[in-house]
Amino acid sequence: MPFRTRTAVSGAILATAAVLLCPAAAAARPAAAPGATPGWSAAPAPADGAAPSARDRPYFYLAGAPGTVMNDRVSLRNPGGRAVTIRLRGSGGWLAFAAKEVTVPPRTRATVPFTVTVPPDAAPGEHSAALVATAGGTGRGAAGRDTVPVHLRVTGPALAALTVENVAVRGRGGAAVIRYTLVNRGNTVLTPRLAVRADGLFGPVLRRAARTLPDRLAPGQSADLTETWADPPGLDAVKVRLTVTADGGAHGSATASYSALPWGVVAGPVFLLAGVGGLVVVRRRRRAKGTGEGRGGEPVCSGDGAARPPAGEAAGPAAELASSGSGARA
Repeated sequence: MPFRTRTAVSGAILATAAVLLCPAAAAARPAAAPGATPGWSAAPAPADGAAPSARDRPYFYLAGAPGTVMNDRVSLRNPGGRAVTIRLRGSGGWLAFAAKEVTVPPRTRATVPFTVTVPPDAAPGEHSAALVATAGGTGRGAAGRDTVPVHLRVTGPALAALTVENVAVRGRGGAAVIRYTLVNRGNTVLTPRLAVRADGLFGPVLRRAARTLPDRLAPGQSADLTETWADPPGLDAVKVRLTVTADGGAHGSATASYSALPWGVVAGPVFLLAGVGGLVVVRRRRRAKGTGEGRGGEPVCSGDGAARPPAGEAAGPAAELASSGSGARA
């Protein structure tokens, strides 16, 4: 009897422990994420031919100089009971596979070689890509998608070069807008920093310390950007200078002129000069017309209708005869 009691008590204790531990164990198992790969998987193949795992290589990492070709392998694992056809592709044009489509039998692992060809003009530095494996089917464990990151490092001398171009300042209401273009002239990805200063006739009118811009520029990439100037001077001739820098010694600057003159200040002198010029022209024309009257040798008529010679001309023989005749009568 005592033995049976101890046995019953022990069984009750084990049953209670099973009830308490089972929910905890179920909670400890991670639930399958929506869209997760059902059954099969893709992973970097280890060099020794062992079964791949995330602890061996969670992603591909390759390094080489421009123009080189690098080799690696992807492992496709199918633990299910049906064959799975998997299609392979790369997110970039640098990846090429020995086979773009592979059928993996049940409970089998297949290894597919692929190459990464670095273009001769590839920029040195870090580049990101991905190997994408996709399967489609109606059987359980057949459909799904798996993506493996590919990190590429292109070796070679890095050149950081940055220019600022097409700087222009335009007024907009009571403010002004500074427009400019940034161009990455080097072979590395750059994160530019911009500093702005403006100087007028009487001293500095704007100072903005260098700050990091949100845009990153890939080699050869350009970006059209703007800066808002909320309180530009109302009456001044200003020279605006933009200076850009980036890691690696990249540096560039450019300037633009900005004249802040109210319309009344400009229009008043213009209209005044135009009015004065017109008055001078009219007076000259009137003066020329007045001095030209009575010229050209034409006789000038007197009030009694008799023709009189122009002033300054001799009287002629008729005048002399009249003069002599008058003297004889005397």
